[in-house]
Amino acid sequence: MSIIISKGSLDGVYPGLIMANGARAEGIEANLFFTFFGLDAIHKARHEHIKIATVGNPGLHLSTWLGGVPGMSSVMTHYLASKMEKLDIPSIPEFVDMIADTGAGLYACKASVDLFGLTKEDFIPQVQDIITVGEFYEKAAGGQIIFT
Repeated sequence: MSIIISKGSLDGVYPGLIMANGARAEGIEANLFFTFFGLDAIHKARHEHIKIATVGNPGLHLSTWLGGVPGMSSVMTHYLASKMEKLDIPSIPEFVDMIADTGAGLYACKASVDLFGLTKEDFIPQVQDIITVGEFYEKAAGGQIIFT
């Protein structure tokens, strides 16, 4: 299974991590391809500070104006983090470590890395490589690709 993570918010990163973890638990090979703002999940300086997007997020059932109130994103992130902690759901850095430890592949998208002026040194050590989309397709080997 190959999973593309393209969003840099809690609700954009967790689904891919949960799916990769589930695949590995079932003995299914898994590769994660982080692109665009999804790179934040593997960026050394950002992976511990990912928040939930409150503006324009219909799943929160908040008015757009309320989602835009200064500090609302931090409040909602803290609220969700406390609920996830009670459910023993690991933080993003812990989850990425767990998934990498199971042998899943973690890759950064070369086009996005170049676009944002990043290098391999900007990423956590579990990132195996910076690869092109074509190389990602080769790793998928005709298997299922999921876009979160």
